[in-house]
This record gives sequence, C-alpha cells and structure tokens, in this order.
Amino acid sequence: QVQLVESGGGLVQPGGSLRLSCAASGIIFRIYHMGWYRQAPGKQRELVATITSGTNTNYADSVKGRFTISRDNAKNTVYLQMNSLKPEDTAVYYCNAFLSSFDDYWGQGTQVTVSS
Repeated sequence: QVQLVESGGGLVQPGGSLRLSCAASGIIFRIYHMGWYRQAPGKQRELVATITSGTNTNYADSVKGRFTISRDNAKNTVYLQMNSLKPEDTAVYYCNAFLSSFDDYWGQGTQVTVSS
C-alpha cells in the first residue's frame, strides 16, 4: 500500500520559515518524480516545486528564490524548505509521487498558515 505522509506545517509569521517533509512508503522512492503542490481556499491546486528522480528541480515563479525542494532517497523522504514566507503562501500543501498516469499518488496534505 502506497503512503505519503506530510509533516511540518503550521502557523508562522510573515518572513518566517518552515520545512515540510513527506515520507513515502510502498513505492520504489528513488525512481519516482516527487512534487509539492498547494491549494488555497477557493482556488485550484497549483504546482509549487518538483524534483525528478535525477534531482532536476522546477519551481513556480511565485516561490523561486524562497523555496527549495530536496530529496533523501535513503530516507524515502522529500522536503520543501520555505523561507521568507508571505500571507499568500497560506494553503494546504500536498506531496505527490509520480511515475506514470497509473502510478500517481498524493498525500493527505498539511496546512501552512502565514499570518501575524
């Protein structure tokens, strides 16, 4: 059974930092492309950052220079370091593991709230 378990969300003041983690099980983690997506209230889910099995990264323009995605294949975990957080970063953040349309998995999400 595939499981993606996110952690690290919470309430943080503008300008602060958080690190999200996503621990995967039930998949051969090292061959999967991993990603972080987010969904704010009333909005569609959007891509935040992705990292391929070969560790190439891609970021949404809105987070470039502030967020960093990384992975530790030995721990089956993908991370999202978020710095200089803004109120508009408030959303539920979801972890995604993708190999093909038949191998596409999502975590349950973790809430990030940026507010003073």
